[in-house]
Formats: sequence, structure tokens, C-alpha cells
Amino acid sequence: MKTLKELTWEHHKEAERQKFVKVLMSGKINPEIYAIYLYNQHQCYDMLEALAMSEGIFDDMPEIRRAPSIKADFDELWTYNWQPVKMESTGAYLDYINKNLMDNPEKIAAHIYVRHMGDLSGGQMIQRKIPGQGKYYQFNIRYVEGRNQKYKNIQELKEALRTKVNSYQKYSDQSTLTENINSVVYEARQCFGFATDLFKDIQKFIEQNEKRFGDGTIQTK
Repeated sequence: MKTLKELTWEHHKEAERQKFVKVLMSGKINPEIYAIYLYNQHQCYDMLEALAMSEGIFDDMPEIRRAPSIKADFDELWTYNWQPVKMESTGAYLDYINKNLMDNPEKIAAHIYVRHMGDLSGGQMIQRKIPGQGKYYQFNIRYVEGRNQKYKNIQELKEALRTKVNSYQKYSDQSTLTENINSVVYEARQCFGFATDLFKDIQKFIEQNEKRFGDGTIQTK
């Protein structure tokens, strides 16, 4: 039987192929662009995590919650007294959550898997590339001998998350983006699609404001 990772691999790779990902990983991303990205991410995570907490999904892994850390990073970097632009894909994702994820813990868990497993994995590389403190990607798991501690490291937290998502449903590779045969697989693919759309929206914003932001990175003279 295929794993959820295998069943969403192509959707994952499609997200990674986006041009904005190269900007994000360049080590030179403009702090203002990154703050705009954080602003949109925070809105998505805040609503999703509120549902996850209402369903008890975080009860045994509170460390995994990201919204407060994303907000802290945004507050550190955003220096204006107005809010950044809300991307079209962000609004679409929030609408999708409201219409499709309410009272559906298995669907919520699929979205948590995509976003938070990414933060626990590739996010650890992104942390070294972005401006500011990068609390978004810091899970503050530091094992101390003798302390009653559930998770000793990020790998254990990843395994706990994987087990949590696996507990909701066995996977089937019959689901597609247009036919929901298996909620977990289908919703994970949907979430990757929304993440891809946000990357596209941010890149489009950079290109529409090229005179101000160039290619989205800090230019050295």
C-alpha cells in the first residue's frame, strides 16, 4: 500500500517547482516580500489550527502549532502601519476551509500533514535562508535528561504527526483532484494545490512590482 507521501509526491514536487521557492531559498529574499508571505501564511495557519485544536488534534503535540510563531516573525519584519496585500489564493483557501473542513477531523489532519510536515522537514532548511529570527521553523524541542518530555527531537515529532494522520484513514490511490474517494489523500492534494497557488501569487506580485522589488531578492551592488 502506498504511503500518503507517495500519493502526494507529484503535488509536492509541483509546489517546489514554483519560481518563488527559488527566491525563498536564495538566502537573499527581500524582507518585505518575506513579510508579505508570512502575512498570508498566518491567515491560513491561524484558521486551520483553530479547527485542529477544536478537534483535539494538537492535544498530544502542542509544540506543532505554528500560527503564533508566524505572527511573531511577521511583526518583526513588517515596518509599516498598514496591512500587506492579501493574496487571492489566501482568500480562496480560507473560503475552502469554511466550506469543506468544518467538523471533519480527517480532512483537517490532511491539511495539517501537508503544512506542518513541510515545516518540520524542508522548513528546517528554509530557516537558514530567511531574514529575521525565523521562529516559524523553530519547534523548541531540546531534550534534557531526566525531564518528562514526550518528544526528544524533530524526527520524533514528525513520526507522531505521521501516526496521527495515519489513524484517520487507510490510503487509496483512487482519489484525484476532481473525485474525492479518500478524504485524507484528496485533501492533502488540495492543500498542496493551495500552497502552489500562493507561491504563484507572490511571484506574480513581485513581477508586477519589479521596479520596487526587482526579482524579489536583495540586490548587492
